[in-house]
Formats: sequence, C-alpha cells, structure tokens
Amino acid sequence: MSGTAGEPVRTAAVVGAGTIGLAWTTLFLAHGLDVRVNSRRADAEQAVREGVELFAATLPGGPADPAELLERVTVEPDVAKAVAGADVVQENLREDLAEKQKLFAGIEHTAPGHALLLSSTSSLRADDIGADMADPGRLMIGHPFNPAHLIPLVEIIPGTRTDPDAVTRALDFYRSLGKTPVAVRGPVTGTVANRLQSALFREAVHLVLDGVLTVDELDAVVTGSIGLRWAAVGPFRAFHLGGGPGGLRRMLEAVGPKMAAEWQHLGTPELDGPAVELLVEQAEEAFGRGPGAYERLAAWRDARQLALLATLNRLAPPESSS
Repeated sequence: MSGTAGEPVRTAAVVGAGTIGLAWTTLFLAHGLDVRVNSRRADAEQAVREGVELFAATLPGGPADPAELLERVTVEPDVAKAVAGADVVQENLREDLAEKQKLFAGIEHTAPGHALLLSSTSSLRADDIGADMADPGRLMIGHPFNPAHLIPLVEIIPGTRTDPDAVTRALDFYRSLGKTPVAVRGPVTGTVANRLQSALFREAVHLVLDGVLTVDELDAVVTGSIGLRWAAVGPFRAFHLGGGPGGLRRMLEAVGPKMAAEWQHLGTPELDGPAVELLVEQAEEAFGRGPGAYERLAAWRDARQLALLATLNRLAPPESSS
C-alpha cells in the first residue's frame, strides 16, 4: 500500500462507526493496517467489536480471526487525535453537508500533509464538502458499494481542486485492498453505480405497483437474467456481444431506435405512503421479519456474493484485439 512518494500506508482513520465505517474498518484491518475509529456513539467500543466480528466472516479471500483484527484497532472519540499520524482518512458520517464541511476544515490541519482525505458520501460533491478547507487538493469522494468490505467497486470522484496525484494515490490505495476503483471524470450528481441502481429500481417499483409482479418475483427476474449477465460482462459488453460479429454497431442499428422509443413508456412511480406500505409488506412477507431476519438474510447474501466473486476471479479477462 503506497502513501506519498511510494511510502506504505500503515495507519487509517475511520470517521463514523455506522455500517459503512465498520465495514471499512474490518477491510483495513484485514489488510494489515492499524485503524483508529472516531465516533461519538456511546457504544462505540461495542459497535466496533460487533462490527468486526460480523464482517470478518465474509471478507474476500476468506474469513479472518476477529480477535486478531481487533488487536490493531483503537476507538478514539477525539477526531484530531484519531487522524493525527494517519496516512488515510475515510469519513462515513451521515449526509449532512455542514457537518462534513466542519470536519474536513478541521482535520486538514491535524492530519499529516500526505494523508488522503476520502469521503464515503453518496450524494454530496467534493467541492462542496471542501468549501471551507484552505487546501482541498487531497480531498475526494471514495464511495464504496454496500456491503463495503465485500463488493469490489469504489468510485473515486475528485473535486475541481483535487490534485491529480492524490487521485492516483487513492487508486493505488484501494487496489491494494483488493478493490476495483474507478475514477469518475467530470462532475456528476450522486454516484454512477447508485444512478444506475436507481434507474432499475424505479422501473422495478413501477412494475410492482402496477401489479405486474410481486417484489419477490421481480427479484427472481433480475437475478435470473440481467443480474447474472451484468455480473459477467456489464451492459455495454453484453450488447456488443448481442450484436454478434458486428458488435455494438450492429446491435444499435438493429434495435437502437426501438429501444429508445420504449424509454418513454418506462414508469415514474411515486414513493408515497400507500406505495411504501405495499412494497414493505411484500418484502417482509417474502424475505422475513422479526428478530434475526436481517442477520440471516445478510449472511445468505454475502455467501452468494462471495461464491460469485470467487468464481469470477478464477477466470482471466479475455485478450482484446483491435
């Protein structure tokens, strides 16, 4: 893991001890980092212990001993002390712009000058978060996809004042964790993966509210078709292959106009009270409710995702040709 000028990353500060922060904590520990967790939670010590115990069982590459991981974590309620000497700061607070602005304006003076300053935010821009910083050059978004310790993607979204060298170092850092980081070019509202997810979910909600399918049946459609396809090749490569030897050009020439015409028929549902009640009732009926239901479902999900990742990782990427 490289810090400035190729120096290794040894210490990470994780600000916030919610689900995302605890997942990052576990992954950082699993890759040999010393981790300081900053949290104002009264139960922070217990939350960190329970979070590491939970996520250590489903780390990519195999489970880790949570007791060994916990030997290298410190819970520090003082944010200045937590970031002092850290090579990386990964912030995971709630989506409160004023709170994040105040945080980064303070820690830029207490974290070392070489430290990468990364926010897990899914909706705020780096320029806005760093508006009160004297030097926001090392600040950028480093947004994981949930569950953060398991799913490979990290979207790196720099601000207009982010130093390109810092982006390069962030890419190197996340790759050293086994992640698949992608640096987003140009401003975007939200994150790319969440925008794609939201587009599909909007149509899924529309179809369920129209009574076409239940939530469980809709999930079966996705996991039994486009979910599998996209996990293997992604939407553009899928359509490139769908065009046969003629590739994407043939595919778009053949069905592109019809596809574009169908976009106007996609739904625009409202998530009002009745809609939410219908969706939640179906989800709880299909996926379980009551004590332990979440934990059982999360463990089942993580086991399936680990199995899929292990299979995909055994297959080398195809050789490209021009």
